[in-house]
Amino acid sequence: MAVKRSILDLSPINEGAHAADALQHSVALAQHAEALGYHRFWMAEHHNMPGIASAATAVALGHVAGQTEQIRIGAGGIMLPNLSPLQVAEQFGTLDALYPGRIDLGLGRAPGTDQQTLRALRRAANSADSFPDDVAELLMYLGDTAPQQVVRAIPGQGSHVPVWLLGSSLFGAQLAAHMGLPYAFASHFAPDYLAAALQAYRQNFRPSAYLKAPYAMAVVNVFAADSEADAKRLMSSMQLQFVALRKGMPGQLPKPVDNIEKVVEPMSLASANHALSYSAVGTPTQVEGYLKDFLYRFNVDEIMLTCHAFDQAARKRSLTIAAEALA
Repeated sequence: MAVKRSILDLSPINEGAHAADALQHSVALAQHAEALGYHRFWMAEHHNMPGIASAATAVALGHVAGQTEQIRIGAGGIMLPNLSPLQVAEQFGTLDALYPGRIDLGLGRAPGTDQQTLRALRRAANSADSFPDDVAELLMYLGDTAPQQVVRAIPGQGSHVPVWLLGSSLFGAQLAAHMGLPYAFASHFAPDYLAAALQAYRQNFRPSAYLKAPYAMAVVNVFAADSEADAKRLMSSMQLQFVALRKGMPGQLPKPVDNIEKVVEPMSLASANHALSYSAVGTPTQVEGYLKDFLYRFNVDEIMLTCHAFDQAARKRSLTIAAEALA
């Protein structure tokens, strides 16, 4: 049986465009993914990022869910330190009430922003310290009403919205294993601990009411085109944006360039390329070979693809090629 394939969309705001354009592109991409047979379409929470339109993630997901029919819609993820567990349960309980059986909730421990923005969110700098307790509280609000439970999530209580833990280090893997939850690794920008995290998750997994056996997913960037040069050009937008972010200058998604080595200094480019190590870049044949090798090496239960390209038609084409490669 073919591995399940899904999509992560950051709703990129292109240079010269607006958030409305990005969100319309996200809807069109989700519809395209649904037609191609992708299993999930996730969006991620980021704040104070000029190039990402999915800050109000639950709102954006509701918009996408309302214009698709079957594909699962979810957060990849909600940064739990930024919100109370009750708020998250109500938001995703509402989504489940509107689109029953189609909603996923992935949870991250990082704030998804800088310290000044964290304060603007009215969250304490140490909010992440209570992440395990907050996950347990959130699971309570999404589960059946417990005896003597005074506070309930309405909507949300009894919805049993599937909860995932996300991570880019060993912490999330170990917590997901301990709590018996599915796990997704952010290998598309944090490659270093992928193998170790998957091993820790599988070795330490405890069956739970949520999941009987470990279920792991990993994220891979995909930039596919008819020629290798065109694919590399597509990827250059993400490389440029990543370099700017590392320099403390986040911005909108730049237009691609023909030769990125001519516009980015070698050390900055090497740093960006390392972060983006898990990227399938090239022709349909090259992308198929890369993705099959990735699945063979890491044996994940599901693969999630993301294409942070400037041109919407090229994004759709990349994900079409990837779907055919994984069919």
